[in-house]
Amino acid sequence: MENVTLFGNANQTLSIWTDQSIEYKVVSVLLVIIICGAGIVGNVMVILVVLTTKHMRTPTNCYLVSLAVADLIVLTAAGLPNITESLFGEWVYGYGGCLSITYLQYLGINASSCSITAFTVERYIAICHPIKAQFLCTLSRAKKIIVMVWAFTTLYCVMWFYLSDIEKMIYNNITLSVCSYKVARRYYKPIYFADFTLFYVVPLLLASVLYGLIARILFLNPLPSDPKEKAQTWRKGSCAESKKHTKNSSFGSTAASRRQVTKMLAVVVILFAFLWMPYRTLVVVNSFLKLPYTDTWFLLFCRLCIYLNSAINPVIYNAMSQKFRAAFRKLCNCRPQSSQKPATYSMALTYSVIKETSNGQSPDHFPTEMEELPGPTNEFLPGRNKISYKESSMSDSTLTTA
Repeated sequence: MENVTLFGNANQTLSIWTDQSIEYKVVSVLLVIIICGAGIVGNVMVILVVLTTKHMRTPTNCYLVSLAVADLIVLTAAGLPNITESLFGEWVYGYGGCLSITYLQYLGINASSCSITAFTVERYIAICHPIKAQFLCTLSRAKKIIVMVWAFTTLYCVMWFYLSDIEKMIYNNITLSVCSYKVARRYYKPIYFADFTLFYVVPLLLASVLYGLIARILFLNPLPSDPKEKAQTWRKGSCAESKKHTKNSSFGSTAASRRQVTKMLAVVVILFAFLWMPYRTLVVVNSFLKLPYTDTWFLLFCRLCIYLNSAINPVIYNAMSQKFRAAFRKLCNCRPQSSQKPATYSMALTYSVIKETSNGQSPDHFPTEMEELPGPTNEFLPGRNKISYKESSMSDSTLTTA
């Protein structure tokens, strides 16, 4: 990310330096504090929810944790230094701060782009190739991919330790320090276009193609049957009528859940494209201009779009995922104790949920609508640690004849 755009304006006309207006300082500091503060709290909640809630540890959510960590780095390394730049008009963190903060900015940006690409590919395999997904879309493989993503971006961004430097800007009335470049700005054009291509153009083109294929499967054609789900469905119950009813309801809830998850992730990608467009476009345009375009208010707009992109994802999860919404409420202890009443599930549904979770199987592949509902637990079934097959068969027939 271009230092001039984020930190200070490397003013080329070194005449009389004038400080930013009071209006600009108030607006920039206030908006940055609100957006970055909310984003930091939201992304920390996403990480805590997934790490502390067993049924939330799915491959897709692992990629969302990676994205949340990257967004936290962007908000802290790019957002918070913007406050001091607005207040003091210069770089106040010294040479070490210039190198490390510039490195962290690019690390967070590139890691977030790679995380978005990773969960896009994971969704494509899960929806369009469900048989392969049994082996490819697993929790362990997701963790390995995340490690590879961070290893790649960590090594790729090391170059900024050698490309960034403190520069003294000498005006007629003052001398200021800015975090800038070691060599002439024009030599950075290949780096700008490499970043633009690898971490913006390619992810968006890939996401457009893959989400188009996903939409064709989800909304135009019936979903391919999942062999694992089919086997689990036919193992439940003793009557043919009960088997058929369970199969149809399970398939419908799975399809609805897949659509909902895919819509949520597609919204994340779309916002990534639009909120990063002003800054990416500015960098490309400035690469061809002799004097870069550095209008103060437009630069602030580009910055705020970047910060908003890193802060808005937890809001999307809360708005579009019932499972995330319930987990957020539980983390904040927002649900009153009186509202935790036993769910009016039939014994068949109770047995189904208990059997799924007792096997140690987390919804690695396809979270279902059943999993998004707060299922019955031991506190609702005191003294009922195990349910025999005989009991479940009786409840199945009761459900069928009811």
